[in-house]
Amino acid sequence: MARIKAASAGELRAGESKVVETEAGKIALFNVGGKFFATANACLHKGGPLNEGELSENIVTCPWHGWQYDVSTGDNLTNRSRPLKTHKVVVEDGDVFLEI
Repeated sequence: MARIKAASAGELRAGESKVVETEAGKIALFNVGGKFFATANACLHKGGPLNEGELSENIVTCPWHGWQYDVSTGDNLTNRSRPLKTHKVVVEDGDVFLEI
């Protein structure tokens, strides 16, 4: 398992997100009320960029067609049989790391 520095904890305010480029592909990093979560960045419907979607609490809405996901669990609220891949996030000494 690889550990990748994704951001400084102060880089993303609550409600913001960013894309982290990794060998495993593009990962969306979300700040939900000071807690960080990471998911695959591509919507499972048509590949829309989830980091560009509206984040309301822990639910992100794909900007292309409105599919919704819980970024804390990967649960797909639009099509429950297709969960979104999530990644473990660790905050250490003011930095945010992804475990891929």
